[in-house]
Amino acid sequence: MSISQIKKQARTSLKGQWGVAVLLTFILFLLTTILPSLVEIIISGGFTNWSSQTQIPIAADILNIVITIALIPLSTSAYWFYLTLSRLEGPQISQVFAIYKDGRTSFKVIGASILVAIFVFLWSLLLIIPGIIKSLSYSQTFFLLRDHPEFTVLEAITESKNRMKGYKWKFFLMNLSFIGWGILCVITLGIGILWLAPYIATSMATFYNELIYTNDDTDNEENDL
Repeated sequence: MSISQIKKQARTSLKGQWGVAVLLTFILFLLTTILPSLVEIIISGGFTNWSSQTQIPIAADILNIVITIALIPLSTSAYWFYLTLSRLEGPQISQVFAIYKDGRTSFKVIGASILVAIFVFLWSLLLIIPGIIKSLSYSQTFFLLRDHPEFTVLEAITESKNRMKGYKWKFFLMNLSFIGWGILCVITLGIGILWLAPYIATSMATFYNELIYTNDDTDNEENDL
């Protein structure tokens, strides 16, 4: 499947779902951007002190790190929301927050996020290119954890690396193809990101469905031989 076909299918999946997708993006924006700012303002002693300070209080930094880690399961669950949407299964925003009911899954995705970040960072110490290549290799980790909850974090990372063989360049070009839309978002003072983020996420989910997830069928057929 070509990149244009993947993006076209993503747009088809979003038909009738743009409202809930935009709302989810806005909620995530409030939690990941506005919430940390509110924490800094409160700890700084009010908006006046916050706006005039030259250095963020250490307590605010620590609390924001905790908030960032705590929001990893939510961001991952939102990622899964678009996977469900791309499969035309009618996802609900409430399902995104339901991940916190499963402590094991929440801790697993936090561990996966931290481990992927460490691996990419270590590869980036060599050169920036190896870091980019590895980030592409590990890009399907969270989708695989969604479809294979029995996987450990390392198993999901390894499986992503194996399944992305031959697909990294296409995935890179697909992400690159959204640059023009990103420029338009800047022109709209960032408002356009409310529509662009769901478009990108659904395209990534479609990429996984059409090129990566289908490897399950191939693997099963090979095991049956």
